[in-house]
Amino acid sequence: MDFIYIASLLGVFIAAILSGMILIPNILLISYKRRLFDLPDERKVHSVPVPRLGGLSFFPVILVCVCLVVALRYYLGYPVSDLPMPSTLCEFLFLAVGCMLLYLTGIADDLIGVGYRYKLILQIITAFLIVLSGNWINTLGGLFGIYEIPGWFGIPFTVLIIVYITNAINLIDGIDGLASGLSCIALAALSIMYVMKDDFMHVVLALSTLGILIPFWFYNVFGNAQRGHKLFMGDTGSLTLGYILSFLVIRLSNYESPVPDMPDTDMILAFSTLLVPLLDVVRVVIHRLREKKSPFLPDKNHFHHKLQRTGMRIRHILLVILSVSAFFIVFNFLLADHLDITLLLLADIVLWTSMQLIINRFIKKYETGKNLQ
Repeated sequence: MDFIYIASLLGVFIAAILSGMILIPNILLISYKRRLFDLPDERKVHSVPVPRLGGLSFFPVILVCVCLVVALRYYLGYPVSDLPMPSTLCEFLFLAVGCMLLYLTGIADDLIGVGYRYKLILQIITAFLIVLSGNWINTLGGLFGIYEIPGWFGIPFTVLIIVYITNAINLIDGIDGLASGLSCIALAALSIMYVMKDDFMHVVLALSTLGILIPFWFYNVFGNAQRGHKLFMGDTGSLTLGYILSFLVIRLSNYESPVPDMPDTDMILAFSTLLVPLLDVVRVVIHRLREKKSPFLPDKNHFHHKLQRTGMRIRHILLVILSVSAFFIVFNFLLADHLDITLLLLADIVLWTSMQLIINRFIKKYETGKNLQ
């Protein structure tokens, strides 16, 4: 790893942060001048109108930073031929098209509203773009004893996973800093994994996405809504972010195992970076089906909603959920080489379920105490 390699990674990360620091205040200014707000209602925790166009900054900054660092690398005498460009270029072109489609759909949804059926169809189309780039899950790496899987199963399964991850980020965006905070943790872990793979282009993508999220997170969490310093990412941001995360996770899961038919930890480690939003969606859908409700209709049963019902404050809820996400990542990293990946996944599910049962007990205790007052 030479100086230019490290400088390129640091440069793209810093450039994304600085771009966000410049763009986000201007987005706030335009939002307040045009009164483009997310209005409070019974499902939302904010009590005053807040702009929700923070996600407008995500895709342009990521695109500019990725293109700029590759171009500068070329002009500094490090030809792009050193990189696996034929396949990587194809991946990134399809990714850019998919991001643009979701970005425009998110803008339309944040401004005038878009039906969930239309968004779902578009998510499926953009998921197929990633598959067309050659990124689809063709092995489970030994999970449940399964290694290679045929295309007739792997391709639709990959599309399902991409739509699943994209919606998981969107659905968990319920309190300040939660979706962006979980994504920052995931992107930091994915960046480290791609550095270990010596995969320059995908590290650049992960770091540029992480870079733009950092200034947004501070505005989202610490911004004062009364003074016009707070904003949300909206569907523009969550759809773009979920799509890029799904691409990075699928790509990392797609590395060939050095030894055929031997357990490969790449997939379980990649998915562990998003374990909290992914497991939360499964839990919520199961709950809605048990209550004989549509799994597509919103409710107040997500992880953060449950913690709210224990009497915790919003900032404490954010800290707890981010800590849980970091715990699962570290837990999986430490045990991946020492435990069968199927057992590791089952351990994750047992820990998650146990946590939910403990929270349920705290909810009952808190609600009982309120009723006795």
